[in-house]
Amino acid sequence: MSGLIPQRFVEDLLQRIDLAELIGSRITLKKAGGNYKARCPFHDEKTPSFNVRPDKGFYHCFGCGAHGDAISFVREFDGLGFTDAVEELARRAGLEVPYDENAKQEMQQAKTLTDALDYASNFYQGQLKGQQGAFAKDYLTQRGLDQDIIDQYKIGFAPGTGTALYDSASKDLQGPLIETGTVSDRYGRPRDLFRNRVMFPIRNSRGRTIAFGGRTLGDDKAKYINSPESDVFHKSREIYGLYEAKQALKQVDRLLVVEGYMDVIALAQNGIHFAVATLGTATNQDSLSALLKQARHIIFCFDGDSAGFRAADRALDNALELLGDGMHLQFLMLPDGEDPDTLVRQEGPEAFKERIDSATPLSRYLFNRQSEGLDLTLPEDRGELKARVEPLLKKMPRSTLRDAMWHEMLRLCRNQQSTWQDRSQWRKGKGAQQRTQEERIDVRLSKDTQLCLALLEAPDMAREIDELCRSSRELKQAGQFAAWILEQGVTDRKTLVSRLAMDAAARTRFYGLFDGIEHVPAREQTLAGAREMLNPNQEVARKQRLAALLSQKRNLSDLTDEERKELKALSGQND
Repeated sequence: MSGLIPQRFVEDLLQRIDLAELIGSRITLKKAGGNYKARCPFHDEKTPSFNVRPDKGFYHCFGCGAHGDAISFVREFDGLGFTDAVEELARRAGLEVPYDENAKQEMQQAKTLTDALDYASNFYQGQLKGQQGAFAKDYLTQRGLDQDIIDQYKIGFAPGTGTALYDSASKDLQGPLIETGTVSDRYGRPRDLFRNRVMFPIRNSRGRTIAFGGRTLGDDKAKYINSPESDVFHKSREIYGLYEAKQALKQVDRLLVVEGYMDVIALAQNGIHFAVATLGTATNQDSLSALLKQARHIIFCFDGDSAGFRAADRALDNALELLGDGMHLQFLMLPDGEDPDTLVRQEGPEAFKERIDSATPLSRYLFNRQSEGLDLTLPEDRGELKARVEPLLKKMPRSTLRDAMWHEMLRLCRNQQSTWQDRSQWRKGKGAQQRTQEERIDVRLSKDTQLCLALLEAPDMAREIDELCRSSRELKQAGQFAAWILEQGVTDRKTLVSRLAMDAAARTRFYGLFDGIEHVPAREQTLAGAREMLNPNQEVARKQRLAALLSQKRNLSDLTDEERKELKALSGQND
């Protein structure tokens, strides 16, 4: 629907919004000259790298690369779509979004459905407080819930009579209730979908009711049932408890993903307000994408039985393709037979928080699970581990995390000098094992890529590289990069990196420059390779003379003073 909002209105809206005030209402900003700094809300960091430029109307994080204007900030921080973000900013500025007629009709239709569902939510809440809801109220009390938490999550009760909700609604609401599936007309007559159930309203990012979950108080086959999908409810995109979490917390830095409504509410009752539950399969990619839009730190909480581990394995497998630097996924496996609801009441909130804080990082969980049943002192089992892990790592996009996990796989498969436990002890000074030395990787890159890397390390080489590239069609990318550096007048690495980060046109033009590189060679190796291409005869002569000096004498002490000076000068060309 973004194309249905006039671009002129969007531009005017952005001009009216004070970006520092907007962002400062959600995170703590500190003045830094004419700009503002903060710890980035989109990735975990200890030192501030998030910069806000109100005069330019944009923010930029030098840590994770997050960048954008007021609309993109609200979309990322609040997890809203484009239209909802514009609506939010328009309300803040006291403006009305000028939709065209088709868009207005679509929005009015959605409002009609949510109005009907809000009515149903209020009806169920009223029934819980009435005489018919006494049994449901006793059930919630036995589960440890007080009135405040019941009100916060708007928990209600659906009477056992077949048409209680439908009969109470006005005629203009009865149609929308049928359209959302809250009332069924499957057999030619209206009948409430939810009967004799504790009701859990599912709310969207604005707090509007879009669906329900219901837990039976009788002996129904289905313990829980949910609303069917409708124009306002798509279960794979929705997250139960997210609205309530955002209301309780100023900033949601992490999400604990549990399996049920009562788990979410019981944890909130005990002061753990960042628990949520997905409404589709918690481990599919649609649900994972929805979660990662809300927070970059996700902790999956599963029962510690075989079914729980299978669910965790599915979550990990689907998460690998979505992972990037700055994202942090962990797994909390509970004791067999326990769930968050029972465990937090049994051991208390502080003990449960300790469990959360000690959850297993994704990398460790992956290697622990794939190593099960293997004896890594045996070459055959190390080969089996590599066969299991390598396909999983290949699913991941290129990132520092993927490289680190790849090195860990090679370390485990090369020799088993230390286990996870050994390495932990080594860090504490208790282990006798030495950290395994990583082997240096011989990186082979195209000449074009080598020159681009050299320009990044030493922009002052741009003129020489530009002249070289003009004479070769194979060096297209390096030629464009060198020409741009010369146009900008950049001569040092720090300025170059800053321009690439802050200049939107440059980011668009060069963002994929190094996509094909999995391992970046050392600076000295990069510059030496570039010099060899720029001055091939001179570089060959230098290497020959260097080899000759080193082969003429048995020891460096045998060299004369003049030869030592020459050796030092020749070696220094690689610095």
